[in-house]
Amino acid sequence: MHALKTYLVEDSQLIRDNLIATLEELVPVAVVGTAEDEWTAVQWLARPSNEADLVIVDVFLKGGSGLGVLRAVDGLQPRRHMVVLSNYATPDMRRKCLELGAAEVFDKSNEIDALIQYCDRLANRGEGHNGTGHHDRAPQA
Repeated sequence: MHALKTYLVEDSQLIRDNLIATLEELVPVAVVGTAEDEWTAVQWLARPSNEADLVIVDVFLKGGSGLGVLRAVDGLQPRRHMVVLSNYATPDMRRKCLELGAAEVFDKSNEIDALIQYCDRLANRGEGHNGTGHHDRAPQA
């Protein structure tokens, strides 16, 4: 089974550490990097040599926002599966994130299991590439 290379954009050290431990224990995930602000995340994601199959982004960050990350990476190659994990997963925020290219939006307070299932499905698909170096569309929850 393919270990899903994952980049995590989350400003809370406690949440970051707990999420990494949970994901790496329950699904074949390898966290390849983290950021706590928009600028750091965008700089890392803009480098094609930085490999990540999945990017998990919070909406509110120490500097900038997860929406800014979604905007900045739209159209970058290689394409990555982008998901949002936030305490602010209102219907309007979910719609905005999906419009900006997020494949899914998960609420931190009650949808961690759904995020784990999503990661597991994505990892079980193999490397997530369609043979051309671009990612297929993420599975729908």
